[in-house]
Amino acid sequence: MSPSSVLLKKLSDGAYDARFARLYGEEQVAAQRARYADAVRGFVETFGEPAGELMLCSAPGRTEIGGNHTDHNHGRVLAGSVNLDVIAVVAASDAARIRVQSKGYPMDTVLLDELQPVAAEQNHSASLIRGIAARFAALGLSIRGFDAYTTSDVLKGSGLSSSAAFEVLIGVILNHLCNNGSVSAEDIAKIAQYAENVYFGKPSGLLDQMTSSVGSIITIDFADTEKPVIEKLDFDFAATGYALCIVDVGGNHADLTHEYAAVPDEMHAVANAMGVSQLRETSYEAVLKNIPALREKLGDRAVLRALHFFAENERVLDEVAALKAGDFEAFKKLIIASGNSSFEYLQNVYAACAVEDQGMSLALALAQHVLDGKGAWRVHGGGFGGTTQNFVPAALVPAFRETVESVFGAGSCHILHIRPFGGVCVDKI
Repeated sequence: MSPSSVLLKKLSDGAYDARFARLYGEEQVAAQRARYADAVRGFVETFGEPAGELMLCSAPGRTEIGGNHTDHNHGRVLAGSVNLDVIAVVAASDAARIRVQSKGYPMDTVLLDELQPVAAEQNHSASLIRGIAARFAALGLSIRGFDAYTTSDVLKGSGLSSSAAFEVLIGVILNHLCNNGSVSAEDIAKIAQYAENVYFGKPSGLLDQMTSSVGSIITIDFADTEKPVIEKLDFDFAATGYALCIVDVGGNHADLTHEYAAVPDEMHAVANAMGVSQLRETSYEAVLKNIPALREKLGDRAVLRALHFFAENERVLDEVAALKAGDFEAFKKLIIASGNSSFEYLQNVYAACAVEDQGMSLALALAQHVLDGKGAWRVHGGGFGGTTQNFVPAALVPAFRETVESVFGAGSCHILHIRPFGGVCVDKI
């Protein structure tokens, strides 16, 4: 039997069912079996039969729970990997190239003897593949050619970080294909961030990649970005009686890189004016004393964003403490406070260059209408469009869904679950 036939038979015979149950939940096993089989067929249609075995890999999207725009100034975050992911069917190749066919997109081809940044690739997935391969090589890790067919159910431009999931997926492939799985999840996240910063051209922090790579519910302290302190939390959101609902308002991040970049840029400008490189190295009190000089030099928005950083950074500690204590009521209040700070001080709910487009503002208003006194709501992820995050009592899920979907369309409300794994070779779990 051909390698693809062997794998398809394993899938149909249920050989992967236990793995799928661990990754996606028992209720999703049949759907995932069919999804992976479709990806195997997509691989063969694209590349033909491989000479050797096929490998299955997966990297999840992530939901930021606390710490909105704190990571890039060495702050604290609270986040979780979710049950939406990017998957890949992979085969090693003797050619010195990486070919990645993402379903619905043009194929990316990267030659392994040409690993310098390519200006024309910025903001395109090929730059991420090239950057990750280059960083593996620079760190003395092995790289080799491979072919991969990928498909994703991580909502693009949604704040679930489809780009970080893709980056982590490429890192997982290289890790298991030619490094015997020896590269840690933390190092894969750092490699992914490097590719996004240097090759893709987006000045992101490390939150997205670290959450996708490590998995589960985690809190991270980035005081030392070379050695971030990561703690997994043993908390079952499903047991609270609340659903984690992400509302997709239909915005898109693609042309708003300058809006994202302005957030860390302005925070760093305040830090530099205070004589340090990161806001984590100064204090709320010190900034407060220097507001007259700071606003004259940098403008009011930069000051407000710095004030958000300090409050949000401390709020993460309180959120973690509430979860550890099982105090979900306190946790909900902190989520609302985080959302309010993002709206009022960080100002990342809508783009200043497109004030007529305020879908996220409207989604937050609708959430407050349904959930006030009962649930919690906030901006999700980087902001400026995309999604909101909502903790909805189970009994209110139908009303909540009906309300938001009447405005943003059928299927705009997504009920997610926390996934216990980060980036993985599915064959190894």
